[in-house]
Amino acid sequence: MAGDSRVLMDRDMEIGVTPGQVKKLPKHLREAQISTERTHLISDPAKKPRQRYVQKDGKCNVHHGNVQETYRYLSDLFTTLVDLRWRFSLLIFTLVYVVNWLFFGLLWWLIALIRGDLVHADEEGWTPCVENLNSFVSAFLFSIETETTIGYGYRVITEKCPEGIVLLLVQAILGSIVNAMMVGCMFVKISQPKNRAETLMFSHKAVISVRDNRMCLMFRVGDLRNSHIVEASIRAKLIRSQQTKEGEFIPLNQTDINIGFDTGDDRLFLVSPLIISHEINEKSPFWDMSQAQIEKEEFEIVVILEGMVEATGMTCQARSSYLDTEVLWGYRFTPVLSLENGFYEVDYNSFHDIYETNTPSCSARELAAKLREAPLLPQLSTLTAAATTAPDPRAFPLDRPPSKDPLSQDEDMEDGDAGGDRGETNGSAAVLEGQPLPDGLTD
Repeated sequence: MAGDSRVLMDRDMEIGVTPGQVKKLPKHLREAQISTERTHLISDPAKKPRQRYVQKDGKCNVHHGNVQETYRYLSDLFTTLVDLRWRFSLLIFTLVYVVNWLFFGLLWWLIALIRGDLVHADEEGWTPCVENLNSFVSAFLFSIETETTIGYGYRVITEKCPEGIVLLLVQAILGSIVNAMMVGCMFVKISQPKNRAETLMFSHKAVISVRDNRMCLMFRVGDLRNSHIVEASIRAKLIRSQQTKEGEFIPLNQTDINIGFDTGDDRLFLVSPLIISHEINEKSPFWDMSQAQIEKEEFEIVVILEGMVEATGMTCQARSSYLDTEVLWGYRFTPVLSLENGFYEVDYNSFHDIYETNTPSCSARELAAKLREAPLLPQLSTLTAAATTAPDPRAFPLDRPPSKDPLSQDEDMEDGDAGGDRGETNGSAAVLEGQPLPDGLTD
């Protein structure tokens, strides 16, 4: 019985039993279905979720670890401060000013302590270095007033304190440098063009379909703002692992995808949403990929849009990516631009919408080969029709040759006697006699 059930189960696997049909089988047959090797061959393994190299919002999913030479970050301190997160930037901004004020407040307090101003401050005829500076708190407040140029007028430096004058100059100069660096960092961080990239849109999916008899990979970009991106340009990279002929494994190898660099189509006038097209030709990495191969491949397409912000003149870069599961074969984008009364209107509700279209499932190479053969098909059909309508020698009696072309009747009359001497000829010879002989051959 077990052997019969195993045979029945294998036969069901060969003919492809659907899940609904499997449930109708007896329980012991449903349980015995699990461990045959044929099930692994029939069922397609599900794709594992692939880790993104670049997130949809443009953030690169790469973390730098085991960096030994951390001093390199301090060599470019300004960029390090700008790249910090906002909470760390605000913390450093506050600490720098507080520490600076405390440091110079301590120096003012030490001058007053060394000169004896803290002891003799209330004595008549005593000229202190800084009037009304009688404690560390008052020295700290004087440091803040000096560096921020508030000047309340209660604590004032006198002319009989040369060390205080020198310290005042040093604090004014260093304070200006600290102000320039910290205010500059905050200004650059606030005005970073990263925020401008938030209003640049990329379609959720990329599509592959035929355009002008050529297979094309397409995606859509758009700008939500009325202020335009000046000198906008776009480029794309194919990210996938590769193994060389020598056996070297290259993880996340980057390959350029031509989206109009040689024709200038990569330079955009991004006033309304545009469909960016990559023609899959001989130089394309997708040249030999059919629909089935695309679904099996593991890759990621990174698209980069660059340009200058019209309002600030700063360079802006927006990024996005498409995994292999986000590249759909046989689809096109829904139009979003419509003509209204005196203007064009963009419907961003349909920005990500696509619709299915008839697209051959073969690769671009096979499609190009079929299109090259297409002009020859009418000629081949004409030759085939002529061959089928040619006279069959067996259709004529032996004493009655087939009819000749009217243009060759004169020649037949002239060669009547010669034909009688030759005797009877078959249909093939009759057909050949009406045709001109090649050059260099004579009767």
